[in-house]
Amino acid sequence: MILTYIEIRDNKIKKASLEALGEAKRTAERLNIPAAAVVVGSTVESLATELLAGGAAKVFILENPAFGRYSTQDHAQALAELAGKIKPLAIFFSGTALGRDLAPRLAARLGAGLASDCTRIAVDGGQVEYTRPIFAGKALLTLRLNTSPQLATLRPNVFPVFPPATAAGEVVRESAGVPADRTRAEVAEIIGEQGGETDVCEADIIISGGRGMKGPENFGLLRELAALLPRAAVGASRSAVDSGWIGHQHQVGQTGKTVSPNLYLAFGISGAIQHVAGMSSSKVIVAVNKDPEAPIFKVADFGAVGDLFEVIPRLRDEIKKLRSE
Repeated sequence: MILTYIEIRDNKIKKASLEALGEAKRTAERLNIPAAAVVVGSTVESLATELLAGGAAKVFILENPAFGRYSTQDHAQALAELAGKIKPLAIFFSGTALGRDLAPRLAARLGAGLASDCTRIAVDGGQVEYTRPIFAGKALLTLRLNTSPQLATLRPNVFPVFPPATAAGEVVRESAGVPADRTRAEVAEIIGEQGGETDVCEADIIISGGRGMKGPENFGLLRELAALLPRAAVGASRSAVDSGWIGHQHQVGQTGKTVSPNLYLAFGISGAIQHVAGMSSSKVIVAVNKDPEAPIFKVADFGAVGDLFEVIPRLRDEIKKLRSE
């Protein structure tokens, strides 16, 4: 089977995990094997129905009060024990911060190969092939893993969620526990961002600002736009984050978050290769910059050479008109 690790936040399934499960289902169908999901937590049994409807033929529940807070060591140990029992062909993770933390740890425990940040998964001759960007997105690498199991993290917002179906399948409860003396680190607290802004990794639309925003107060303009659009989030370049204009959780790029929204709006971002590496797989890219030679225009589908402080208010007003019709 192909097993998918399901990430939970506030007792809800992360969209990126449903995307990974959907791709596991499609890949498993090509191999004529089942897709399964595994949930690790303290109160997760109620989520099984949603996972069965999302493509899983079997849902493994590793439920233990000790798993109420995420711990890399504990979750990796629990998953390693499950993998030893069921021996899946592959284990998929969403390429979120948690997935990128947990997958390598599990790969090390299992002595397994890991394909990270995958943007395409195919089956050729009965073998799974993983495609991922390399050299800051300038090239694509397709590889096969000869270990068992094969581990992969899937870039969020690239793979579609499997169309919901009738929730039919098996729920399996497995005992899981890690001795307290083996737990060396755990998440003490998760502090949510004030205002409940959408995470850039989960957003369908990202409105990003760079050095051209000129200061932290002007990111309010981007938040105004985001508030007018569905599933929109505010992003930023590294220069804006390093200047202290906006928090690091908004940073898009090689040293920030890798995103693939349906629409990426770049205001005052020059387009350094490190930034482009984190957003080049966006479905549509729109750039606004005063410099006609800015590198961002090379990857943009649409570009406007102009002052962002003139463009943003006009764009905002036009969106408001459309919403009022």
